[in-house]
Amino acid sequence: QVQLVESGGGLVQAGDSLRLSCAASGRTFSTYAMGWFRQAPGKEREFVASITWSITWSTSDAYYDDSVKGRFTISRDNAKNTVYLQMNSLKPEDTAVYYCAATRRPNYSTRAMTSGYDYWGQGTQVTVSS
Repeated sequence: QVQLVESGGGLVQAGDSLRLSCAASGRTFSTYAMGWFRQAPGKEREFVASITWSITWSTSDAYYDDSVKGRFTISRDNAKNTVYLQMNSLKPEDTAVYYCAATRRPNYSTRAMTSGYDYWGQGTQVTVSS
C-alpha cells in the first residue's frame, strides 16, 4: 500500500512553468512505476507521463503523451520518495486536475492507461490562463 500526495498546482499564464510534486509513503518507492494523468472538466482522465526505475541498472525510463512531449519532463528522486512533473510552455489546454499514480506491476502495454495503476493521489489543480 502506498499513499500519494500531490502539490505544486496553481494559476499561471500561458507560456509559464510549474513543477508538480508527488510524495509517496512507504520504503519501497523505487519498486513502483509512477505516472501523471490529468482530467479537465467534462473529459476523461488522460495520460501525461510515466517513469519506471531499474534497480539493477539504476536508470529510469520516461514516456510521454505526444501532447506534452518536449514541454513536460517527468523525474523521480527515490531518496525522497518523490516524483516530479516539470511543465514548461504551458498552454490553456493544459488546464486540468493533475493526478499522480503508482503501480508495482509496470507494463509497457498499460503504462498510459488508468487501469495500469493501482494507487492514486487526490489531485492538484493547474489552471493556465490565456
